[in-house]
Amino acid sequence: MYEVSVSARHGIELMTRIPFDLEVYRNQMRTYISGRPYEQVFWDALDFATEAHDDQWRRSGDAYILHPCSVAKILAEEMDITDPEILAAALLHDTIEDVEEVTPEVVGERFGSYVQAIVEGCTKVTHRSVDRQTQRNLAHRKIFSGAALRPEVMLVKLADRLHNLRTLKAMPRNKRQRIADETLDIYAPLATVFGLFNMKREMYNLALSYKFPKQGTKLSNYIRQLATSQTSLKIVEQIRIAAKDADLKSDVSRRIKDLWAYYDTAHKILLQQIETPIEIIILVSSISDCYRALGVVNQTFRPIPRTIRDFIANPKPTGYQGLHARAIIGGQRYLFKIRTGKMARKAQRGVFRNWSSKSGKQGKFIVELKEMLDIIGSEEIVSYRDLIAAGGNKEIYTYTPQGDLICLPIKSTVLDFAFRVHTEIGHTCIKALIRNEKVDPGYRLQDGQMVKIIRSRENVAFPQEMLQLCQTPKARAELSKSFRLRGQRVAQEIGEATLQQEMLRYGLPRDLLDSKDMSKVVDSFSLRNKKVLFSHIGSGRVRLPEVIESIRTHLFGGASFMVKPTGEFNKIKLNTLDPVFIKLSSCCKPNPAEKMNCALLTEKALSVHNKNCERLHQIKFQREDAVDISWERSTPINKPQSVLFVQCTREEALMAAGGAPAQMKMIDISRLLNQSSNRQEWNLKFEVKDISGLQKILRHFDKTNLDYEFYLDF
Repeated sequence: MYEVSVSARHGIELMTRIPFDLEVYRNQMRTYISGRPYEQVFWDALDFATEAHDDQWRRSGDAYILHPCSVAKILAEEMDITDPEILAAALLHDTIEDVEEVTPEVVGERFGSYVQAIVEGCTKVTHRSVDRQTQRNLAHRKIFSGAALRPEVMLVKLADRLHNLRTLKAMPRNKRQRIADETLDIYAPLATVFGLFNMKREMYNLALSYKFPKQGTKLSNYIRQLATSQTSLKIVEQIRIAAKDADLKSDVSRRIKDLWAYYDTAHKILLQQIETPIEIIILVSSISDCYRALGVVNQTFRPIPRTIRDFIANPKPTGYQGLHARAIIGGQRYLFKIRTGKMARKAQRGVFRNWSSKSGKQGKFIVELKEMLDIIGSEEIVSYRDLIAAGGNKEIYTYTPQGDLICLPIKSTVLDFAFRVHTEIGHTCIKALIRNEKVDPGYRLQDGQMVKIIRSRENVAFPQEMLQLCQTPKARAELSKSFRLRGQRVAQEIGEATLQQEMLRYGLPRDLLDSKDMSKVVDSFSLRNKKVLFSHIGSGRVRLPEVIESIRTHLFGGASFMVKPTGEFNKIKLNTLDPVFIKLSSCCKPNPAEKMNCALLTEKALSVHNKNCERLHQIKFQREDAVDISWERSTPINKPQSVLFVQCTREEALMAAGGAPAQMKMIDISRLLNQSSNRQEWNLKFEVKDISGLQKILRHFDKTNLDYEFYLDF
């Protein structure tokens, strides 16, 4: 809810108040829900919402009950969602937030757990201790998390946003701008992801008219001029005549694309022109007639090669079906869309007709939606705005070796393709074969390419850069999840090791961690199990003194231990250099091949420093918040490394490289030009298998008496 509700009991006078005709509304809604199961739940919710919002009015002067009633009507009338319980939740979606006496428990008792879950999912939580932007972000993530369990939550929120946009004129200008920005960043792209294309278009159009009032007006005038295009009218007439000659019953019309089509989501600007401003829509009665109509179009206008798309045999993930063909006529590109009436309705209104999560129907599209919503609701390392925006980008069309069509946003990568085919294929993707050429997972695909994924036997530890390269919500969500799990595994290992050492410092037996009573300690931090506790310790979210105190309280009845230990850091030894959780500080450039390293436990990563680092000594931290860190000699090094030789000749550099241990595989040696001096610098690029090999190589370079610089790239 974005409109400010004003109560008469607060003594605030409004403009002319406009009552809401409930009887007219009841008659309208009967046409959608009469005779359906749980019908009475809707009518009871209507009475409840009317009473709850009785003394509340909108800035426009309308009775506040108009808003929730309109949200329910949008769901029924424009989205074909006629489940009485979902519509009841729409009526109640603001009651918990706006009415003090209404709680989630009250809603549950009156209308059942299903309605309660949707209403509670739609309800924002006020975080008084944070700034407004952070509060909005937290509120959005809560809604996304609720929608991950019940996608109906997002359906109600989308209808809620659409009605607020339709009545936005009554709001102050600054609020109109904020809501327009939020719509363009979040809600309109989400409508696209959900396959609600009518809603998407209207959301974009309304939000853009507020975001770009002057430019939007100018562009709208241009769009109205297109409507007078005689060429497009002649095209429609030619197709009608050709269809009649072919004895094909059809309804041919044109659609002039509105503001939404001119919005560049990547750069957040309105374009002056687009490639296909006019679409020709052909409706027929059957699937076989769709293909006949395609033949009519191809015989009448020469199609652009390789632009025909068959979304009937290969529907889009949203369930969209139809045939698309493009042709250049009179120097202008036109898009022909051929559908049945049923396909057209689904294209505009989505696939949620007669659907609810109570039914247990979990098709691939719904499963992917829930996975995406779960990620954007819980993963703070990924921007939910970026993730949502990725789902609303324009498409390219690629193919599997079997000929299956895979629709992807523009600039999508091989990894996007792999995850779209199957989650497991994405996680094991190492290469792809395109036109007999092997390409990496980050390779950007082009329209019309056939892609064969090459897989490994085990899941791939993708670099973090892939998160920015990927364009699909599915790929970004899965990568984000894998990064989180990888970080948790490292943090868990660190947390368990440091807790064991800390317990020994206090004279506590190590096997105490395996006792059943440890569950009391875990419960004291409101965590699920010991592994989560270890992970929280390793990431600095739970401090060791707090855990020791909880052990003392819950396992030893509050008895005092020996004097609190001081002195050296706890020690850990790792067998991974995963950059998801391990960060080598740029201030001192620590070398994992050396033993003079320590690390600070932080939520984002293990921050590694050289013990002699000046910056480290300036940071105020407790002994328990740092560890001495070293790496197993077998720790793998997956990236090529470089060593820079300073002030030496080419012969000296080559001699140093030639005498290196067998563990070093030289890739290249090249001269670097230093503009500030006359000295010669030679960069040696090489591969090495593990830390052990790197140690031998660096010891060799030490013996050469050449000055060199090395910083591990991992």
